[in-house]
Amino acid sequence: MRTDSSPGTLPARVHLPAAPAGTPVLDVVIPVHNEEKDLQPCVRRLHEHLARTFPYGFRITIADNASTDTTPRVAALLAARIPEVTVHRLEQKGRGRALRAAWSASDAPVLAYMDVDLSTDLNALLPLVAPLISGHSDLAIGSRLAPSSRVVRGPKREFISRAYNLILRGSLHARFSDAQCGFKAIRREVAGALLPLVEDTGWFFDTEMLVLAERAGLRIHEVPVDWVDDPDSTVHIVRTATEDLKGVWRVGRALATGSLPLDRLTRPFGDDPRDREIGDVPRGLARQLVGFCVVGSLSTLFYLLLYSGFRAFTGSQTANALALLVSAVANTAANRRLTFGVRGRGGAVRHQAQGLVVFGIGLALTSGSLAALGAATSEPAHSTELAVLIAANLAATVLRFLLFRAWVFPDRRADDAPLAVQPAAPYGTTSFRAGDVADSWRDATAQLLPARPHDTDARDPR
Repeated sequence: MRTDSSPGTLPARVHLPAAPAGTPVLDVVIPVHNEEKDLQPCVRRLHEHLARTFPYGFRITIADNASTDTTPRVAALLAARIPEVTVHRLEQKGRGRALRAAWSASDAPVLAYMDVDLSTDLNALLPLVAPLISGHSDLAIGSRLAPSSRVVRGPKREFISRAYNLILRGSLHARFSDAQCGFKAIRREVAGALLPLVEDTGWFFDTEMLVLAERAGLRIHEVPVDWVDDPDSTVHIVRTATEDLKGVWRVGRALATGSLPLDRLTRPFGDDPRDREIGDVPRGLARQLVGFCVVGSLSTLFYLLLYSGFRAFTGSQTANALALLVSAVANTAANRRLTFGVRGRGGAVRHQAQGLVVFGIGLALTSGSLAALGAATSEPAHSTELAVLIAANLAATVLRFLLFRAWVFPDRRADDAPLAVQPAAPYGTTSFRAGDVADSWRDATAQLLPARPHDTDARDPR
């Protein structure tokens, strides 16, 4: 069961501490396929910008996925001439596959990527990664659809981009504004837990990663960007859109069936040790109350509609029992998933059985109310019956929440167990074959120190 206070498997976010200069804090991956023309000016421009503005050690990784032109040769020359540039070669196409392999092989605590055309203004790079370095956020994305973004592109791409994001909001309930902007960053320990759940290896990789992160409760930081469309882009719009829609259907189905183990991505509540020292506060109570009230309101409406339908051809007690039974099954299933965050089919039968016991208590309350009404008047009006049932259901609802929270869906984790973060371990460099994904990830983060002394010199006019 996942609640807001569940410790999960990710450590609390912390500001990356200081350490020896030169340690790569940021690894910017540039996925390329047949980009012999744009690769060299892109890498040189990015390297010049980072060397001039980024106060920590960095690395630029060229992720060449199955290029057939001279891109591998250009990448090798850049790596030979610029110490901060490395090359990762894959023999299969797919932007998602390239990012997965390059990020998996990296030892930097902050991982980013950008498209080779550099459509996004590089001045947004430091604001993009700063919340990850500080420990404020888990992922960061550039948004071309934020109100303060400045975007230059044709009406066709503008329409497609906005339509796609409307589809994501309507079908997957996504709240982030721009899924496909090629300008994103992620903390390495988050990538280690999140990437194994992402199936796509192409252009839908970004969207799937963000949807799963959002559903797991991870914090996504958005940065408005200045973006200029590349008229020579090689992206095939129709084919990409088709694959994206297939991905939306696949992810939506997986989320609906609860087949994704998103519990492993949860963070400790508040990510602040002080929050875990507060006593006598029910954990997750506020969120559960909101979810329970929403589900309860819809269940009550559903119950009243069922009662009115059954009442047309049967007595009040029978109609009440049937309506309460059907709505109770639906109510238990909805609260199990939405209020108490239980995913998958494990324990579903037991939860429904316990829910039926709670239903029996509600039935006793409502049936007793109807019996009392019948004793008071021989032929009560239908509106009076509904009013009595609403009052009885309110009392039953309070009792149902308490029983659900304490008995049906209790937090079985050891509440008093310390939620200490494991001490950081030093980084090492691990070698991977091209296209392979790391089997295990270390949770420790590399330590930081400004790479150039003048970056902390108060006398420096910058």
